Amino acid sequence: MATIRNRNGRWQAQVRKLGHKPITKTFDAKKDASAWAREIEHQLDKGQLATGHAQSRHQLSTLLQRYERSITPGKKSQHVERYRIAKLLRHSLARQFVERLTPQQIADYRDERLLDVSGETVRQDLVLIRQVIEVARREWGVVMSSNPVDGVRKPQPAVARQRRLSYGDLRAITAAFATLRNPLIKEVFRFALATGMRRGEILRVEWQHIDWDDHVLLIPETKNGRPRNIPLTRPAIATLTRLYQGVTTGLVFPITPNAFRLAWQRVKKKAGVADFRFHDLRHEAVSSFFEKGLSLPEVALISGHRDPRQLMRYTHLEARNIARKLSRSQSRTENDNVQ
Repeated sequence: MATIRNRNGRWQAQVRKLGHKPITKTFDAKKDASAWAREIEHQLDKGQLATGHAQSRHQLSTLLQRYERSITPGKKSQHVERYRIAKLLRHSLARQFVERLTPQQIADYRDERLLDVSGETVRQDLVLIRQVIEVARREWGVVMSSNPVDGVRKPQPAVARQRRLSYGDLRAITAAFATLRNPLIKEVFRFALATGMRRGEILRVEWQHIDWDDHVLLIPETKNGRPRNIPLTRPAIATLTRLYQGVTTGLVFPITPNAFRLAWQRVKKKAGVADFRFHDLRHEAVSSFFEKGLSLPEVALISGHRDPRQLMRYTHLEARNIARKLSRSQSRTENDNVQ
């Protein structure tokens, strides 16, 4: 804001703005001082005036690298975030000073990226940039009056996938497993289909976390950071029984994430189901739990979803399965009425 005062018969105008050094100039007439102050404020708002403030020297790349060192390691999906940061660092936007970043520059970045990648990818990029700048403002002493990402329209969230595992898919994938030398790949697939667990959770399962008496598995490390116990279905128990060799410690599925990823890619290629993702097995399992008649709280206990709305995004019921269920229910009702 501008301050105008009379000093020894002349008019002194001073403009102060967060993140910039005060700018002062003296005039003979008050109207000239007011006009000058308005122009300086306009230039500062548009980012057209460099004031030489010592704090206005933080490139976005510097903040991204600091964020990667100090914040990213504490996240479950750190490998994904590291990849996203690496992509951002190669873009010209990373060389801009964050104190002078404008919503227009962020919007230009958004529009450019939308030419090459999906809206969801761009949305996640903007979320990351905003978070980095927000941490810098609140914790690292970077002086900014606002976050430029807040003024930018973000692409719509991705539509939830509705890919279900058909009988043909299952036959093709099962046949492709026969071409692999490592039988664990097939067992991981079966276990995912029986439990709805994420790939990372499955590959971290240890024998000591299995309660054989009550058929319960403890998952101590989850995506949301909260451990959970899940009931094991008969197919899940069957998988564990096949792999059990009398040990009480160690990994149930001793295979590295990268080795499994490469093997799964080969399976998909052999089976001809390139559009089927491993995470789709979680969608398939959750949907099948509902189709079998489990309630929302029961499914949430297995899947680990805390928000019912989030759980429903993962749920894609097959109309033909619901029709069969309704048909069975109607038949029982008719029989009861006859009797």
